Amino acid sequence: MKVIQEEFGQINNQTVNSFTLVNNHGLELTCINYGCVITKIITPDNKGNFENIVLGYDTLEEYQDGSYFFGTVVGRVAGRIKGGSFELDGNIYTLAKNENNNHLHGGNQGFDKVIWEASVTENDEEVSVQFSYLSPDGEEGYPGNVNVKVTYTVNNHNELTIQYSGLSDEKTLLNLTNHSYFNLSGNIKRDILNHSLSIKCNKFLELNDELLPTGELLDVLGTPFDFTSERLIQSGVESNHPQNQLAGQGYDHPFLLSANHDQEIILTDSESGRTLTIETDEPGVVVYSGNQMKSEDEIYGVPSRKYLGICLETQGLPDAIHHPNFPSWVLEKDQEYSSVTKYKFGVATY
Repeated sequence: MKVIQEEFGQINNQTVNSFTLVNNHGLELTCINYGCVITKIITPDNKGNFENIVLGYDTLEEYQDGSYFFGTVVGRVAGRIKGGSFELDGNIYTLAKNENNNHLHGGNQGFDKVIWEASVTENDEEVSVQFSYLSPDGEEGYPGNVNVKVTYTVNNHNELTIQYSGLSDEKTLLNLTNHSYFNLSGNIKRDILNHSLSIKCNKFLELNDELLPTGELLDVLGTPFDFTSERLIQSGVESNHPQNQLAGQGYDHPFLLSANHDQEIILTDSESGRTLTIETDEPGVVVYSGNQMKSEDEIYGVPSRKYLGICLETQGLPDAIHHPNFPSWVLEKDQEYSSVTKYKFGVATY
């Protein structure tokens, strides 16, 4: 196993490097220390062809200008915060309203738009890159100096583990996730409409027309949101269910997981045979089927369009600070934030 480090670009005379983690079976993950972006994941299909299964860009400038959060770590808070403000202990904190009237994915200069420190660890069983960033008190309106670490580890079982940790010197909010768009067809040969998804989940969050949770938990049974058995993504895109239509014909919804670290999320592309199994300690996963992607640029040489990738964002539930019945995002002073999500890449045998 090895890690290959190369220069990826420059920002204000600061070097941004890429790190390619390679295991003994040929699986490769490439990431950069700008936004902790995962730029490529190379895995085999059922014929042994190794191809990229995530969306991304060729250049640093495209990541700086991009608005889709391809492969990034988003924070301090993933998802939307209603009205761009929140209250903690009687203090009102005002955030950027960077999506209509609301705050999205940490603001204008979130964790996806900064350069992180990087360190590499290699041994016979696994290789890792740890990214570190000190988010200063008041950054994007959030209180507290927060030391954040994100570690990507690849092993010889074709698994990627993402470990997040954080420590703040003031009470604050923290809710991190990785925003990779997966497309298991390989090298974006097809869209993801014929990918099938299963989730161990009985409830999903109802959204309003600003894609904010209403606070209502809806039963998945008998709806296009029932992934307790495998379901094609296409079924939600073609659905006339009000929640699918609200999201732009597809999914942009938080699902409340009924299991953790128990193969609770499985994505499959039957044509390539590739599978992705996700296990997490987070309470939910946001499923986003790429409904808002526009045909205005290229992704690794392929014209951008709707449904080219699917995000499976393991995280706390969106806008939890305004919903006391949701699991809390609040991080107490000197309390450690910790979250782990594991991705296993496989090939189905039929």
